[in-house]
Amino acid sequence: MKRTPYVPSGNLVDLLLDAICVVDKSGHFVFVSAACERIFGYSAAEMIGKPMIDMVYPEDRERTLQAASEIMAGDSKPHFENRYVRKDGQIVHILWSARWSEDDQLRIAVAHDISERKRSESLQAALYAISEAVHGSQDLPGLFQQVHRIIGQLLPASNFSVALYDEQHDQLSFPYHVDEQQPAPAAHSLAARTLSAEVIRSGQTLLRSLENLDQLPAHIRALDCDALDWLGVPLKSQKGAMGALILQSYSHAARYSENDKVLLQFVSTQVASAIERLQMLDRLQFMAQYDQLTRLPNRELLRDRLQIAMARARRERRQLALLFLDLDKFKLINDTLGHAIGDRLLQQVARRIQQCIREMDTVARFAGDEFVVLLEDFQAADHAVQVAEKIRLALNQPYDLEGQPQRVQPSIGIALYPQHADDPQQLLIHADNAMYLAKKNGGNRYQLGLEKHLDCDSPL
Repeated sequence: MKRTPYVPSGNLVDLLLDAICVVDKSGHFVFVSAACERIFGYSAAEMIGKPMIDMVYPEDRERTLQAASEIMAGDSKPHFENRYVRKDGQIVHILWSARWSEDDQLRIAVAHDISERKRSESLQAALYAISEAVHGSQDLPGLFQQVHRIIGQLLPASNFSVALYDEQHDQLSFPYHVDEQQPAPAAHSLAARTLSAEVIRSGQTLLRSLENLDQLPAHIRALDCDALDWLGVPLKSQKGAMGALILQSYSHAARYSENDKVLLQFVSTQVASAIERLQMLDRLQFMAQYDQLTRLPNRELLRDRLQIAMARARRERRQLALLFLDLDKFKLINDTLGHAIGDRLLQQVARRIQQCIREMDTVARFAGDEFVVLLEDFQAADHAVQVAEKIRLALNQPYDLEGQPQRVQPSIGIALYPQHADDPQQLLIHADNAMYLAKKNGGNRYQLGLEKHLDCDSPL
């Protein structure tokens, strides 16, 4: 017996999981299948008559228009990929198979949503890229710039910031900040009423958008926020949240979802490990090159800078000077008031010396109560003498230690290149010898090399 063939009810095209789109020569939708609403978020009625290009992600529009021109010229595109912006602001990745119907003057295309596949591929690529960035970056600013670029391949990241929290000083700062509308926030305490502080205090990811605002706690709704969407993810270490990655969007074309929260949380784990590693390397480098008490360059870093400065001075036929400084009777303060007070005095001495020199010059703690100042790029021969006298007067001012004013006076030796020596070690020795001569002659004075004794006219 002959069977009657089955004829499905409704439009067979609307049963397809992929979307069928028909676009006229001017680029407007003239037909879309039911699957378009699932993929793009718009109903058929909303899409018909709408310019196709208006729904394309802005960064993909130029090459999409180029592809459309090639299709209308007869070049079929069976595997063209681009990104569209859904009605809810989310980005979808579409694989198109498209051709041109010359008879109908229409562009006919099948859209396959490959967002999940692209998401997985992008995430794997991002993790690899972050791993490469960790090993390739020499400092945190370089790392943050690379992380920004990597995250921008996963999410809309035109507005991206890294917040870091210094627990010791209770300071939340923003060492990396790129934003279309807002300057970098000022550093503030973790107790401040800001979204960034909230993320780090709670250790929880926070997505604040127009759609979920009513669902958020009242204290978060009350916080200032100019962005349509604000997404913050904590950077977690073993000690807690060390900072946060922050994304903001001021445009309806770029919105964030719960899936974006999960993705950024996953990436943040790798970023936090990278930051910890670079911070550890920075600490080790600091310990190798800087004095832990005064935070001045130590003698090894001074020697490096002196060698470089002398090579530059020799090449450019310029002068440089070394001031070797020792505190008169410092041991007496240590013995009578204790080493803790002595340490505080050394810290204050370091600050005062720094205030007497230019940013281009170097002051280092050489050893104990000995400091060395490297002066570069000066014209007047008496420049070093003037700086030495300025330092002497600054250090002669009383110090407040345990509520009692204390005085410490310096002996300063001055050595000049090329007058006194033409290599770093000899110049240091020359300045050191001059300092001992100043001390031998009563202290609280400067001595210029082994030449004529330039006595200061203050009382000893």
